[in-house]
Amino acid sequence: MINRILIRIKVLQIVYAYYQKSSEDLHSVENEMLHSLQKSYDLYHYLLYLIVLLTDAEQKKLDASKYKYLVSESDRNPNTRFIHNRFAEQLRTNETLRRFSVKCGTLWNDDGLGFTRQLLNEILQSDLYKEYLLSPDTYESDREFWRKVFKNILLENDNLFDYIEDKSIYWGSDVEITGTFILKTIKRFEEENGAKQELLPMFRDEDDRSFAVQLLRRTILEHKENESLIDQQIQNWDLERIALIDLYIMQIALSEIKNFPSIPINVSLNEYIDLARYYSTPKSSVFINGILDSIVNELKASNKLMKN
Repeated sequence: MINRILIRIKVLQIVYAYYQKSSEDLHSVENEMLHSLQKSYDLYHYLLYLIVLLTDAEQKKLDASKYKYLVSESDRNPNTRFIHNRFAEQLRTNETLRRFSVKCGTLWNDDGLGFTRQLLNEILQSDLYKEYLLSPDTYESDREFWRKVFKNILLENDNLFDYIEDKSIYWGSDVEITGTFILKTIKRFEEENGAKQELLPMFRDEDDRSFAVQLLRRTILEHKENESLIDQQIQNWDLERIALIDLYIMQIALSEIKNFPSIPINVSLNEYIDLARYYSTPKSSVFINGILDSIVNELKASNKLMKN
């Protein structure tokens, strides 16, 4: 689940924090990053389990409506398609998700219960829900309904972003990218797999985990070297006048370009320019692109960079 885009984001966050503290050893910093990545993977499970909790919230609401003083016809004979959604039920019984919920509990306890009711009301009042009630009563329709709900309602909900961010300092920038993995997971579900449907693994392979650790390690160990390379390319600028986040983005980019021969240079450059667009000022991406491009050309000319 954790791809290299998210890894680069986490490395940037950890490097920034490391130089603000300047008291942690390298081993502790690596552990902190791996913990941060684990928290991202936890969020993936919490968001998936939200589907189950929203289904339970609707069931509780329907049960309570039967005991109202004045019971309407819709209370007596409610539409139960939402609570009988086949995909949601498959998710409820999913062996991996059940093990996670037993081990880690749910993110939506206490104040979260009221929050899930707010989300539920937004879903039930949406056009997506009205369309769902008119769609064929099939597993595919049930699964597609929740995919659309996640994409168009939950991942567009600012209150959800704020709620999750308040729950953990590690999740400030995780919801959007984790949401893409939720959508990918929903599309992968097949009815015949039942409770044994596989979720996405934390890392695609050991190479991605190694990439995370090595990128952080090389960035810190090569700090002075990369800072010197940047300093040589800056005309009429003082390093102290450059935004710290820009400086760290360039240092991480250089460590990746120099130490991971299997990653094309243009891929690395594009990824860090995108990071600059998201985390820094509007002009930073152009500035960073120019500096990195000049450094890469000099490294190639001096035969210190042997890749395309």
